[in-house]
Amino acid sequence: MSADTQTRRATDTAERPRRRRFSMAYISVAVAALFSVPLLGVVLNVFREGQGNWPHLVSTVLPDYVMNSLALMLGVGAGVVIGGTGTAWLVVMCRFPGRRLFEWMLVLPLAIPAYVVAYAYTDLLQHAGPVQTLLRDLTGLGPRDYWFPNIRSTGGAILVFSAVLYPYVYLLARTAFLQQSVCALEVGRTLGRTPWGAFTSIALPLARPAIVTGMALALMETLADFGTVAHFGVPTFTTGIYRTWYSMGDRVAAAQLASVLLAFVFALLMLEQWSRLRARFHETSGRWQEIKPYALRGWRAWGAAVFCAGPLVIGFIAPVAMLLWMAAIGGHDPLTGRYLELTANSTTLAGITAVLAVVLALFLAYVARIERSRLAAAANRVAAVGYAIPGSVIAVGILIPVATLDNAIDSFFRNTFGFGVGLIFTGGIAALVFAYLVRFLAVSFNTVQASLGKVTTHMDDVARSLGHGPLSTALKVHIPVISGGLLTAGLIVFVDVFKELPATLIMRPFDFDTLAVQAYNLAKDERLTQAATPSLIIVACGLLPVFLLSRQIMASRPGARQRTKAQAQAADTGAPVLPAGS
Repeated sequence: MSADTQTRRATDTAERPRRRRFSMAYISVAVAALFSVPLLGVVLNVFREGQGNWPHLVSTVLPDYVMNSLALMLGVGAGVVIGGTGTAWLVVMCRFPGRRLFEWMLVLPLAIPAYVVAYAYTDLLQHAGPVQTLLRDLTGLGPRDYWFPNIRSTGGAILVFSAVLYPYVYLLARTAFLQQSVCALEVGRTLGRTPWGAFTSIALPLARPAIVTGMALALMETLADFGTVAHFGVPTFTTGIYRTWYSMGDRVAAAQLASVLLAFVFALLMLEQWSRLRARFHETSGRWQEIKPYALRGWRAWGAAVFCAGPLVIGFIAPVAMLLWMAAIGGHDPLTGRYLELTANSTTLAGITAVLAVVLALFLAYVARIERSRLAAAANRVAAVGYAIPGSVIAVGILIPVATLDNAIDSFFRNTFGFGVGLIFTGGIAALVFAYLVRFLAVSFNTVQASLGKVTTHMDDVARSLGHGPLSTALKVHIPVISGGLLTAGLIVFVDVFKELPATLIMRPFDFDTLAVQAYNLAKDERLTQAATPSLIIVACGLLPVFLLSRQIMASRPGARQRTKAQAQAADTGAPVLPAGS
């Protein structure tokens, strides 16, 4: 064999993995293009001529949608920032009764959807509910002798959203406070700053990007909500899109409303990006130093406990207790055939979506890892943008092009073969699962990418030196190492799909309901006690990832590994070790 032939074969062998990686990058671009279809479906229909309903909507209901959305954003933004930031600072920097318990329990409201909390508080606070009934019994007042705040209002919606969504700010702010330099806080104290002064002038500005990011996530969830605002009678863009699509049958007007809602969402994204780009904070010390909590005494200690208990009680304990009571006095039997069918439908949709989301997220994250190109990074950003898009907007953006495709296929078969095939995509669950993937792929992708980031690249080099290609390395090295992260990603997507409502209402096949749809339909008919049964099943499933997240919070405390080693050494030597924070 000539030297030229050997050189050419060696070159081909070296170029083959590169060509394979490029083809994988192109596949990731194709996935991103597919996931951009809903957004394009909305944008391309904005300027189409519809049924003439858009001028009527602009002159009648659009101002209400805008004003109510702005009011919700302002109220919920203030609520989640105060609740999330205040509780995060207290559990990180202060010592008070119940601090360690609050540290992980403050995440629990993430397990319960906002519309479920709305159903519980409506039954609790309505005229015939237990609160007003007890008030009349104690005071002897008649039904018209007193004033009581109406929970089914914009203010009630702000309260519910703030109590359920503050954990977004709590989680990010807590992480930011834990990662701050203790030296900066100590210098502030030596310069005469009080604990409150150190918080407002040092810790809070340093944590501002994380707080703004958490607030943006909470506001995006607020704009995307349908069940809460529909139950409380607050007209917003999501309720308008649903009514325009179903009551008016005008898909163009629905797309135009969706485009205005997208403007609000992208404004929030720009705010979050601006906050992160402006952040230039660095830790200059490589030594770890445990934060020494400030011991609160007397009324301050109990005030901190009450402040932390407030959002937890409002956002989780009270609604769950109310749902249990409602289910006990008039709920449905969850073991009937109807509820077994609803549970099977929800589980099927959530399971299929979770598996596909993990597979797609692993593929996109792994391609970005081995490719390290701007093309793959850009594809991942496009594919993950769906989490910022409300489910109602995604539903409209998918149904318009998919329904057009379905009708075209059916017309082709009728004209060519003399029979129709019906609605292939919109008549089943395929389009609905795709909508879920567009909405929640970012959740899975971020979790999988974070898990892959913890795997050293030296393992890739060793596998490559042993003759393993990218696929073999992924199957034999990366997937076994990050199996816990993959399971967590799948579980989070499973629960998110389990409680998703707007896209399911719009896109579900005929005579195909889920637990979320069942809870909404019962609440819409004012059958709140019966709605408690599907709501409790949804909450029970939502607790699974929250418990995992709580364990991660406890393990993420700086020095946890050091304390674990010290405790292990003490166990071997018999020396006592004080618990952390004592």
